[in-house]
Amino acid sequence: MSAACNFVALHTGQKMPLIGLGTWKSERGQVKEAVKYALSVGYRNIDCAAAYGNETEIGEAFQECLGPSKAIKREDLFVTSKLWNTKHHPDDVEPALRKTLEDLKLNYLDLYLMHWPHAFERGDNPFPKNPDNTMRYDYTDYKDTWKAMEKLVEKGLTKAIGLSNFNSRQIDDVLSVATVKPAVLQVECHPYLAQNELIAHCQKRGLVVTAYSPLGSPDRMWKHPDEPVLLEEPGIKKLAEKYKKSPAQIILRWQVQRKVVAIPKSVTPARIQQNVQVFDFSLTEEEMSHIGSLNKNWRYIVPMITVDGKPVPRDAGHPHYPFNDPY
Repeated sequence: MSAACNFVALHTGQKMPLIGLGTWKSERGQVKEAVKYALSVGYRNIDCAAAYGNETEIGEAFQECLGPSKAIKREDLFVTSKLWNTKHHPDDVEPALRKTLEDLKLNYLDLYLMHWPHAFERGDNPFPKNPDNTMRYDYTDYKDTWKAMEKLVEKGLTKAIGLSNFNSRQIDDVLSVATVKPAVLQVECHPYLAQNELIAHCQKRGLVVTAYSPLGSPDRMWKHPDEPVLLEEPGIKKLAEKYKKSPAQIILRWQVQRKVVAIPKSVTPARIQQNVQVFDFSLTEEEMSHIGSLNKNWRYIVPMITVDGKPVPRDAGHPHYPFNDPY
């Protein structure tokens, strides 16, 4: 079943498929085949980012699978990429997108997101660090970065622009200066971090929400020994038995049923296929509420660094760090 018929409309009029393939942590050597396989089983939404270091390989997959004489036309596909933290200076924004387009072998993106509200030191090292391992920051205001991103839409380099990892106050801050409004907010979101308030905030303001790590990112580098394991949540396992689906499919169904786009990452063909097979059943209102009530405000994705032998949130000291606010 093609996922193409199951989409949400952006304020630009674009149709964004509710399930996409995430490519964060997909190794070079695996990501090209993962993208090709996903396209072959009906995915029409691919989520990329310069910082993932694998856009050239995704570009090879696009080159092989897309084109006027191929089964998939460019206009059938929704491609997202993201501006990295070292490229927030307004002069660096367009060159950063042009590099992404060159790597992805595309003429335009469907959506370009500011990856984080806070900036790192300008330059080509994606993770500039001080000798003590702390990050070297830059203090460009994200509103200035946003104004530079708006010009990319005027130039036809991307159809829409949006935000990633911004909190509600920062979103309103961008909206206060925007002539091109953000179309999407991409954030970590799953039953343990349900983001109910943030989603309501976005939907009221015309932004669609995309959930990254929708399955709780079971393959992260920085795992907490006593963290809860989302895919083993008893209530979700019970629903999986009832509907003869996997726990992952139940969780993804919950997202798409509340009109949240989900971008599970996988390089395993069986899982890639399974993750898109969530449009042939519905959860009841009670089941939707039950999954929403599992929220623990548990954030799996907080970049950590080790300072003096202790893990600390990498960017919490930056004035634009998003996660010091409640939502």
